[in-house]
Amino acid sequence: SCVGLRNLLQGLSFSVKYYSKHNHLQTICLYSKTQQKKCHILDCSGSTCTHKTLPTGSILPWRLFSCKEGTKIPSKRKQNTSIITSELLYKNLLKSEQENWNDISARYKAMTERIKEKLEELHNKYTFNSVSPRIRFGENVYFEENGCIFLSKADDVDEGNVDVLFSTKDLGFSDAFIQRIRISPDQRYMAISLKSENSEEATCVIMKLDHSPVIEKVIPSVFSFEWATNDVLYYTSQKNLKCQNVFMTTFTDQKHTKLVYTEQDARFFVDIYCTKDRRFLTINSNSKTTSEVWLIDCRHPFKLPALVQARTKGVIYHIEHRNDELYILTTYGELAEYKLMKAPVASSGMENWQLVYALEKKTKLVDLEMFSDHCVMFLKNAGHLYLNVISFVSHLVQSIELPTWACEFELESHPEHTTSTCYFQLTSPVHPPKCFAYSFKENNLIEQAVQEVPIITNCHTTRLLAKSKDETLVPITVFHSMNSKELHRKPLLVHVYGAYGIDLNMSFKEEKLMLIEEGWILAYCHVRGGGELGLSWHKDGCQYNKLKGLHDLKACIMLLHQLGFSQPKYTALAAASAGGVLAGALCNTDPELIRAMVLQAPFVDVLNTMMKTHLPLTIEEQEEWGNPLADEKCMKYIKSYCPYQNIKPQCYPSVFITAYENDQRIPLTGVLRYVQKLRKAALDHASRIRKKGNWIPSIILDIQANGSHCDSSWEDSLNE
Repeated sequence: SCVGLRNLLQGLSFSVKYYSKHNHLQTICLYSKTQQKKCHILDCSGSTCTHKTLPTGSILPWRLFSCKEGTKIPSKRKQNTSIITSELLYKNLLKSEQENWNDISARYKAMTERIKEKLEELHNKYTFNSVSPRIRFGENVYFEENGCIFLSKADDVDEGNVDVLFSTKDLGFSDAFIQRIRISPDQRYMAISLKSENSEEATCVIMKLDHSPVIEKVIPSVFSFEWATNDVLYYTSQKNLKCQNVFMTTFTDQKHTKLVYTEQDARFFVDIYCTKDRRFLTINSNSKTTSEVWLIDCRHPFKLPALVQARTKGVIYHIEHRNDELYILTTYGELAEYKLMKAPVASSGMENWQLVYALEKKTKLVDLEMFSDHCVMFLKNAGHLYLNVISFVSHLVQSIELPTWACEFELESHPEHTTSTCYFQLTSPVHPPKCFAYSFKENNLIEQAVQEVPIITNCHTTRLLAKSKDETLVPITVFHSMNSKELHRKPLLVHVYGAYGIDLNMSFKEEKLMLIEEGWILAYCHVRGGGELGLSWHKDGCQYNKLKGLHDLKACIMLLHQLGFSQPKYTALAAASAGGVLAGALCNTDPELIRAMVLQAPFVDVLNTMMKTHLPLTIEEQEEWGNPLADEKCMKYIKSYCPYQNIKPQCYPSVFITAYENDQRIPLTGVLRYVQKLRKAALDHASRIRKKGNWIPSIILDIQANGSHCDSSWEDSLNE
């Protein structure tokens, strides 16, 4: 939650350097057939813990990438020979691909040096004066830069009068980056999560902030954590991409750590959140369709957590607190989009929920911030961003339109609860973040002039609607230089994702601006399965609706060409992770629409992955893709669009794939199989059709030794 959604996928890269405190808002409502199980609450109010069986709890923060294939460990006795053989084949194949990549990449040395120089120039131009996320505690300000955490007085922060509290390099964590920071209420302790680029799991370091800060404790494999009091910390542990246990650890004279909560349903993922007024910690357990929340009273941190509302199939809810009332963001009710409701803390059951505000249909709730007297909703509708400001005093709702060029919000990491101003930034793939503020007192939007960021004035933004196969209108956002002429001759880069209710990442990236300056057209296709038009947009593109996303993508590309934005021989398609499903499917069904495809850590073998329930995320993701093991109809449906299953001899576009050796979500074996099968199909087609000018596509695989599922530093992203 350190940087809100600013770095949701920075560099995409998908640079998830900071945990997004509100990524759990992107879960979706869908019917689930899985039987509820039981969870265990441990009463830690006394000197010992006692188990109590209760209805399961559940809240899952949104993961940005799909679960992918791993390797099942066979029996040692029966399969030793096959293990050795397959490992040897794997190593030989890996070595062959690396040699092939070294040979191919050498041909592009001059081009890559030119591109690298240009990107560094743009990076320095647009980020040299960017402000790091700051945490304010009264007169003190905490912030992170270059692997160090600093403390300054609010009046001195821009004068350079700072104290260094923590340095990854000096304390032996040089290979890690700072992911999350939490300061205890009395500012005596600071908890930090550190994550390396080669691992999904983070380490939590607790510092005692005396005159000379020292490490008090190190906790491995931590996902989220919050201070309940000055010396009581709650945290969740992570193992094999799952997060199902909540612990409490104390820093009093009698230090101890206790298990507080266990989630036993494999579909659910647990995290910890602190309400803005610091009254409650919430234990949130979410599947992709259902939520459950337990409250920990920060005034009594050793008491048993209290259930807000038992999980109800298809109902997602999240909790904030104000004046002894719970404010509940939920999908409960007739229209399965988000609504803001409220209920007394003492009687928080669903029967007592009262409507405060309901979103309009096809409106995406990007984020929500609670202040002492106001609530700010950050919204998206048909590609346009706006704010809804709800006053808890006057009970009025004010809607604020934002500049038309804006495509993404970047929120303040820790806004002060009692402030009279809400600060945020607006950005787009080709516009660097620009600071804005909304004044509750003046009821107006203020454009900040603090940062002298050069304004991009020569880029034109166009919003289109493509008619899909079933007549549904699909939004497209297009960027191109105003100086470009004969757009039908310009190269076009199309972006797609379309899964998990997650929007296409449209934050600023230097490489996108560079492409615009070099005459490219950029198009972002907001197909079904994503979240751009609210929860229903995702529901209309998952499970048995996956083909709708493919039809949407085809319609978008065809419309772009019909309107004169490039043509097939100058068109490339880019996708990452689960976006590889639709991109790879289009490559099979309509290869003539594109000349090249660029995939990053792509999910290309849906069927085999979803057939293997021993993989860490397969059961959880049945709500997105279906369960082919239990349903033959589902198996046939997945097989009908799965990229790997539908490769056939035909004229394919050229393909460039980046994969990661340490990727736990998409292990290399599946990507290697896809590449081998695709190459064979392309060569089979070329050998059958021997004619002059017959084109054989380049199918290139770049295997990165560092990085983990699109998670990379600026330096690695630059090299890539």
